[in-house]
Amino acid sequence: MNIKCLALFSIIAFGAACNVAAKEKPATQSGGGGSKKPVIAVADFKNETQARWWSSSVGKDLAGLLSNELAATNEFRVVERQKMDAIIQEQNLMASGRAKLSNAAQMGKLFGAQSLVMGTVSSYEEQAKSRGSGLSFGGISVGGKSAQAYVAVDIRVVDTTTGEIAFVRTIEGNSKSGGSNVNFSKFGASGGFQNEDNKPAGKAIRAAIIMASDYLECVMVLKDGCESGFDQQEKRRRKKTSDTLDLD
Repeated sequence: MNIKCLALFSIIAFGAACNVAAKEKPATQSGGGGSKKPVIAVADFKNETQARWWSSSVGKDLAGLLSNELAATNEFRVVERQKMDAIIQEQNLMASGRAKLSNAAQMGKLFGAQSLVMGTVSSYEEQAKSRGSGLSFGGISVGGKSAQAYVAVDIRVVDTTTGEIAFVRTIEGNSKSGGSNVNFSKFGASGGFQNEDNKPAGKAIRAAIIMASDYLECVMVLKDGCESGFDQQEKRRRKKTSDTLDLD
C-alpha cells in the first residue's frame, strides 16, 4: 500500500512540475526581447539635388545619423557601420550608392540584416534674407538676418529575403534661424556633417532623419495605430506638392 501511495505521489509531482515548466517556457523565450528585435542596416545615402554642401562623405554621415537614431529607440538591432564598411570594401557593391534592389538585398544579407534602409535626398531648398541687402540662394548667403531650409528624403526599406520594397515614404524636414553672418559652406573641409549642425541646412536634415526614425519604428515595430498619423502627413505632403504644380 505504501508503495502504491509513493508511486501515485511521484506521478502527481511529476505532472505538476511539467505544468510549471510549460507555463514558464514562453516567458524564458521572450525574456529581454532582444532576439525579437528587427535586425536593420542603413546604406549610405544618395543625393539627387544640386545642394552645394553635398559630398561623397555626407552620404555616410547621414546613414550614421539614422543608424544612431534607430539604435536610440532600443527597438532595433542596428548593424555597426564599421562592419558594413568592411563588407562593402570586400564585396565592392553599393560603393557608388547606385545599387539595384537585387544587390541591395544581397548586401543586406551579407550584413546579417533582415532589412536594409536606403535613403535619398530628393529635394533641397535654402534661402537667406537680408534686410536691405538682397536675397541669395543655393547654399550661400552673406550677412543674412534670417535663413530657412527645406529637405525631402526618400526612404525605402528593402526586405533582404525577398528583395522587395517593404516600406517607402518621403520624409520632410524644415528649419528656420535668425541671426547674423549666416554662412553656408560644405560640411567641413573633409566633407563631414558636423559643421552644419547648428545651421538651417543641418537642422532641416536632422529633423528629417529623426522623423524617418520615428516612421520606421512605427511601421516596423510598434504597429499600434501610429501609422494613421504618418499616412495623414503623407496625404498633406502630396496635396501640397500637387497644389504647387500647374497641371493645365
